Amino acid sequence: MGKAINRDGRFQNLQEQELTFEQVFERILRFMYRHPGGNYRLMVGTDSQVHCDRTVFITGIVIQNQRKGAWACIRKHIVPRKMLHLHERISLETSLTEEIVYMFTEERKNRMIDIVLPHIYKGATFTMEGHLDIGSGTRNKTREFVKEMVSRIESMGVEPKIKPEAFVASSYANRFTK
Repeated sequence: MGKAINRDGRFQNLQEQELTFEQVFERILRFMYRHPGGNYRLMVGTDSQVHCDRTVFITGIVIQNQRKGAWACIRKHIVPRKMLHLHERISLETSLTEEIVYMFTEERKNRMIDIVLPHIYKGATFTMEGHLDIGSGTRNKTREFVKEMVSRIESMGVEPKIKPEAFVASSYANRFTK
């Protein structure tokens, strides 16, 4: 099993490259401070794509102020072999999502909550979601892994989302795996 290539754990988006997690977190806070009374969803999800000599994993982080925009970034993780076993790939996707969720420590989550807290009575909200690129439909090959992966995300105190609601994994991150 080859060593994974992680690019030093850096994040990027269309405007910026080589962001540390601390810089990502500061961008999220800055986005939230613009409209502290917003309805915020912090979503983390991972997708993968098998290529001829490697498997590319992309983890997306999206902070969305519902109906008022979003800020997002990705982190690339490359395994230098074809990962053909679906359970192994889905499990690593979930692990990479968990790794990012863990970076949002209680202190960091409290800093985000503190932004919206004074506005809760006016309708402000904050939720955190883990998006899994799996589905429970009868034609979906990943349906047998739903319970296991959802349980892993739930155990972290994060709301799990599967297809079709898991758009950070199945749509946003997916675009960058090609």
